[in-house]
Amino acid sequence: MDFSQNIEDVPEIVLDLQAIKADINRVLKETSQRGLHHTSKWLAEINHSIRLESEDGSNIADQTLDTGGSIVASGKDIDTYYLAKTYFDLKEYDRAAFFTQSLTFHQGRFLHFYCRYLSSEMKRLDDMTETSNTPDSVQLGKLRQLRVELEKLHRTQDLDAYNLYIYGVVLRKLSLSELAVPVLLESIQKEPMHWGAWQELSCLVSSRGNLLSLELPDHWIRHLFTASTYLELQVNEEALQIYFGLINAGLQNSTYIMAQVAVAFHNLRQVDQAVEYFKQLEKIDPYRLDNMDTYSNLLYVKEHRVELAHLAHKTNQIDKYRAETCCVIGNYYSLSAQHEKSAQYFQRALKLSPGYLSALTLLGHEYMEMKNTHAAIHSYRQAIEVNRRDYRAWYGLGQTYEILKMPYYCLYYYKQAQELRPSDSRMLVALGESYEKLDKIKDAMKCFWKAHCVGDIEGGIALMKLARMYEKSNETDQAAEAYLQYIKETESQGITERDDQGNAFKFLADYYLKREMLDDAYEFAMKCTQLADVHEEGKALIREISNRRGTGEGRTILAVMEDQPSFVSNRTRPVGRQSEDNLADMEPVNFNFNT
Repeated sequence: MDFSQNIEDVPEIVLDLQAIKADINRVLKETSQRGLHHTSKWLAEINHSIRLESEDGSNIADQTLDTGGSIVASGKDIDTYYLAKTYFDLKEYDRAAFFTQSLTFHQGRFLHFYCRYLSSEMKRLDDMTETSNTPDSVQLGKLRQLRVELEKLHRTQDLDAYNLYIYGVVLRKLSLSELAVPVLLESIQKEPMHWGAWQELSCLVSSRGNLLSLELPDHWIRHLFTASTYLELQVNEEALQIYFGLINAGLQNSTYIMAQVAVAFHNLRQVDQAVEYFKQLEKIDPYRLDNMDTYSNLLYVKEHRVELAHLAHKTNQIDKYRAETCCVIGNYYSLSAQHEKSAQYFQRALKLSPGYLSALTLLGHEYMEMKNTHAAIHSYRQAIEVNRRDYRAWYGLGQTYEILKMPYYCLYYYKQAQELRPSDSRMLVALGESYEKLDKIKDAMKCFWKAHCVGDIEGGIALMKLARMYEKSNETDQAAEAYLQYIKETESQGITERDDQGNAFKFLADYYLKREMLDDAYEFAMKCTQLADVHEEGKALIREISNRRGTGEGRTILAVMEDQPSFVSNRTRPVGRQSEDNLADMEPVNFNFNT
């Protein structure tokens, strides 16, 4: 239809543009506050299209941007900012970046750089779901260009706290950690209330010493930052002390702190306390999905199938398209031994949130269950690229290469895991087993002894392995001490049917028999007859003991196989030997341990 021919038919509409802009600006704030993003976008586009000019052709007035600052910008720039902000709220990052490229005041400049960064990051993550984990060179090129522009502004001191934050984030993404740390510290000094800057700085802290060396402002958020970083560094006891101090100071109703305390107890393997905190969190914030994947890990460890099923159902009803929900459901299927279904949900979590650390590690575990070592290695390595402080991924890689019978690889990965968890006996035992396979007996003995000293959470396994090392080294006296302590610890825990106990009983019976300590040898031989794997050896030892005594009581004893009370706690040690509680004679000679 040709409108030019009907121009006379067009009605004359008179608009008070100044009043329209005033109404739009008033309602735009209301809709933004209420989260009506599409309405805000429509209003902002209309507002941006209206140009009010004075008689001389200039803007009617400069206006102060209502963002809590004192920046004065022209009405046109303010309209552009509000327009771009509505695009940002709807995740149209490229569009927002285009409209803000000419803005020079701090808020507009921040929105421009932040949108460019988010656009690059979003495209990189989308590529990860379709191809490999290798960042696309195009996206890295965009980050490098961002760095060049921000660096120029930084040299002229034209970056405020929030723009410095973006500069620090870009440097960290480009793996320029040494440059990122001072920039983030500068951002925090200018605005200590910006928690995002603290979080980015925490990611760059590699050790406790590194943390203590930072020159941080004397601000209350510093306590939260220190505790959070301690948690990442697996310094869980110190983190708990800070969090409990904050709770006593009046932050007892903070769901963030409650969740952090639960995670700390989870890291310490104090499962019951962690579960209790998560239950409290559920009551206060029943629709919370943050950290629910960690809660599901705890229920998995406790084998609480019903509670885990309830949590999976609940999270699925809240939001089935959250990565946390997929991890909870994946854990439920894993506990039900449906590993293929479990892996599918962890993969779904990664499609929803590429680089989600918990999903990557758990997916590696599931691939291990399915004997898919290649896929497991890929998942664990992705997890390490996301967070090099994730000891579970390092430990998983060690286990995978152990299955592949590649001891040098497995030793490297177990070392990394042990450095991250120096007080975890599982890491030390795994490291010791790797040294043992490489015939580094002394190093293996160090690891097993240290695992016992820090507290063996696997029920005396470290002592058993240490005893075998002594046995292989023909250090029979120290082997006997280790076996005796192993038996004492397992019996105190109510463990009475472990195969390793049979080997310990057999060694000790033979050990005392060779020393003509027939009563002690007899007690251990009797214990052997109560376990199927060493039953025959026990009978043979009893016959030998009877022969040495010069009696026929062995035949009678073998016919009566009644249960015997625990002998370890009541037996009398031979004269001249040390007490059972004194383990000094069991410690390897010339070994120095930091216990």
